[in-house]
Amino acid sequence: MKTQTRVVVIGGGIAGCSTLYHLTQEGWSDVVLVERNELTSGTTWHSAAQVTNFGMNQTMVGLKTHSINLYKDLANDPEYPINYHHGDGGIRLANTEAQMEGYRHFASMARGMDVEFEVIDAEECARRHPLISTDNLLGGLWDGNDGDIDPAQLCQALARRARKAGAEVYRNTPVTGLTQHKDDSWTVHTEHGDIACEIVVNAGGYRVNEVGAMMGVQHPVASMEHQYFLTEEIPAIRDAGHRMPLLRCPISDYYCRQEKNGLLVGFYEQGCKTWGMDGIDPHFVNALCPDDLDRVTDVLEGAFARMPALMETGIHTVVNGPITYTIDGAPLVGPIPGKRNAFCIIGLRAGLGEGGGHGWLLAQQIVHGEACYYTWVIDPRRFAGHTNVELTALKAIEDYQNEFRFHFPNEHRPAGRMAKTTPLTSVLAAEGAEFTVVNGWERAEYFKPTPEFHVTHGFRFDETFDVVAAEIAAVQNGVGLTEVNGFNRFEITGNDAQSFLDRMVCGTLPKRSGRVGLVYLLNHHGMLKAEATIANIPASERGPDRIWYGSAAASELHDMDWLTQHIGLQEDVRIRSLTNDQTILVLAGPKAQAVLQSVSRGDWSDLAFPWLSVRECFIGYAPATVMSVSFSGERAYEIHVPNASLYAAYTALREAGKAHKLKLFGALAVESLRLEKGYLHWKADILTEFDPFETGLDRFVKMQKPSFVGKDALARRADAGAKRRLVTLILDTTDAPAHGGASVIVGGQVVGTVTSGGWGHRVGKNIAYAFVTPDCAGIGQGLHVDSLGAMVAAKVVAPALYDPAMERVRG
Repeated sequence: MKTQTRVVVIGGGIAGCSTLYHLTQEGWSDVVLVERNELTSGTTWHSAAQVTNFGMNQTMVGLKTHSINLYKDLANDPEYPINYHHGDGGIRLANTEAQMEGYRHFASMARGMDVEFEVIDAEECARRHPLISTDNLLGGLWDGNDGDIDPAQLCQALARRARKAGAEVYRNTPVTGLTQHKDDSWTVHTEHGDIACEIVVNAGGYRVNEVGAMMGVQHPVASMEHQYFLTEEIPAIRDAGHRMPLLRCPISDYYCRQEKNGLLVGFYEQGCKTWGMDGIDPHFVNALCPDDLDRVTDVLEGAFARMPALMETGIHTVVNGPITYTIDGAPLVGPIPGKRNAFCIIGLRAGLGEGGGHGWLLAQQIVHGEACYYTWVIDPRRFAGHTNVELTALKAIEDYQNEFRFHFPNEHRPAGRMAKTTPLTSVLAAEGAEFTVVNGWERAEYFKPTPEFHVTHGFRFDETFDVVAAEIAAVQNGVGLTEVNGFNRFEITGNDAQSFLDRMVCGTLPKRSGRVGLVYLLNHHGMLKAEATIANIPASERGPDRIWYGSAAASELHDMDWLTQHIGLQEDVRIRSLTNDQTILVLAGPKAQAVLQSVSRGDWSDLAFPWLSVRECFIGYAPATVMSVSFSGERAYEIHVPNASLYAAYTALREAGKAHKLKLFGALAVESLRLEKGYLHWKADILTEFDPFETGLDRFVKMQKPSFVGKDALARRADAGAKRRLVTLILDTTDAPAHGGASVIVGGQVVGTVTSGGWGHRVGKNIAYAFVTPDCAGIGQGLHVDSLGAMVAAKVVAPALYDPAMERVRG
């Protein structure tokens, strides 16, 4: 066994084997995989092994397409062919129009990744799958590339190719410990000796947290028992002359695929069961849980109704084994938060079907620092510290119970709610707030006009339309107040703080004390990494001069990792998180200044406190730090308050606001307001797939600076020319917004993808942002958006539809 290597991958299931193989494809051959038993002896061996192209976003579709193409190549390898039933086709059923509209959206989204789905009616579903009934069925989504694969053969084929490229695989080699050294390298301790390496990858399957504990981390991954059975031969399948399509049924919570001349039928029962919460037997290897068909009786009845042939055949084999879920159902693939040279590829509940793509993207991140796709949707840093085992288990149960039911826009499911709250959460609830969730925080989404107010979730404009319009009208014409909790906030101090940040950002830092500025950080490829508000806080009795770095709530772990990893050994820079200590109250509207002046001593006039200023003060008797910045396009103030004083500041503002008819507003209003102003949303419109020039952020880039992270790469990209341009679109419809992922069409060809969209209530327009090819980015360009299956006419317009001269913001 080697004692020194570049990467050690821990785990020999699909995640580990795919990562090992793809590392060799990226040019790293000095890599090792260690497995405690035999390859595929965890979850992989008993997987139902379905290989679909369906995904909830373009990244998932793209990595699944890579998996399919890779598996086809492996199946056709004359030296080591594997069993892969490709192209049997698959149907996701639906019995509501809202589900059908969702399928039309996903078909539009997939089209942008060169994947064609087909939305079909109930009769066509039955024609393609003659075993099903059309009772209580509207139609479905057809995936022509659907199929299944032999899991053991797949992993052996990947390991074989990795070995041929120079990698090594050590079976029956349990890892007993992990030690990280001062230079961030690792020693992997095993029962057969130690391996020194630069990088460690946790691909531990359902033992993920056993491996995580060795490096002092806990991952938001829990296991669920999952059952399927294999039937005896079914004559209709035997005599069909072709393989039956796969079926996934959100109506009755089951799936099935052909297995020989029978069926494999799997269940997602409501009375589901977690597994391994209190530890896993070290001898649980190639093992299963006890059969428990009584638990799936209700689901089985629905399957019988949909597929009567099941009532006429026997059960051959029952399989009940653990599968892993994360706290939001999507895998964790990428850097481990708070650790250097440590990555994970875990929580792959559909590991066989998409594991080829996950390993591909992870290998790119390890070797190149980034992957070819936007990977935030699978990034392990997308959660913060609230993701404990208990909460993860609750969300895993909820996801399991809704396996084939996708989330509708603005749908927030109930499990694990109230994980993060502030002193105002119950106060706002009493005011009628309906809450959304942002990185675990309960944030007011809108305020219900009556206690009985109800929203029908779907992809079209819903009952909140007029409610949000009223909130925005109050902000535009008077004054509004909202809470923005969870906003990421770092305090940066030290003699080298300014020079450090200047090196990190591609633009100009605010230099003077008491000033605020917006900046962007790039990665080493010249692509957008982060967006931050930088505030120079003057010295006071609360502390010396210091810098506040503010960014999106979800960026907490992501930005901390990026910043700390770039502090030089000789630099005097200290970063302290204040994210969980303070909350923002946003006061916005033309009367905001008057309200602020009435609750805080000092001069708040435009002359004394102009736009982009910051000042420490008191709101009533609550200590606060106020910034004159706006995400709404109206005169606005961000009032940062310690959570201990938050209620006092809120009541002072509410009382002062009575004279000006102050109204509360929520996150839906904020989204509409920012779309009208041309303000971008991190990880919706600001993506690592694009550079600042492609994203229209030229004014925030100063190429004349001597150096900044990503400068040379950005210069090369600028010389090569843009591949895409972010544009603002106006859609010619009042029925539905354009949802992220929808394809933009010109001349029947996909030329771009929508990143975000919604109704602009102040301008009365249906607005969307989209990345399109440069030849389609000109102002006035006509095009279409494939919105819910309809080709909606759209036009490229100048950004900042509302107050482009910034007169209302500046005062």
